[in-house]
Amino acid sequence: MSTNISISSESIHTPDAAMLLSELSSALVCITGCSGNASFDLDDMTDSRSCFAVARDDNGIMLGCGAIHPFDASTAEMKRVYARDKNSGVGKKVVQFLEQRAVELGYSRIILETRIVNEKAVSFYLRNGYTIIQNYGKYADHEEAVCFEKIL
Repeated sequence: MSTNISISSESIHTPDAAMLLSELSSALVCITGCSGNASFDLDDMTDSRSCFAVARDDNGIMLGCGAIHPFDASTAEMKRVYARDKNSGVGKKVVQFLEQRAVELGYSRIILETRIVNEKAVSFYLRNGYTIIQNYGKYADHEEAVCFEKIL
């Protein structure tokens, strides 16, 4: 049985968003030893060129999430991409939605960071057209980090 997936922009300041972000943080602790919370500021999501997206099924059940926020005038940074079921296509659909929103918001490039040890994420981004770039910003001196970009 296939599940229809709908994705929409939603407020990050809701119990649903908090639940998804908490699940992601717990999963990241298991994979990398770090929740990633220090690298994500909820206040970044109040910018008019930011987007927090939530994926839901036909019954409104949350399936995953992701976010973009401004890095600079032409570049969005993607953060907190999460899918409850890792092989469901939810992550890909969330990323595609965020890429489309990024274009609509005037961005020409998306960048992101994950940890090298998070092999599934590294593979996921490579499969979805992202290329490895030199570590940027606060990740520049972090050997455990791997950064990506995609030109939109």
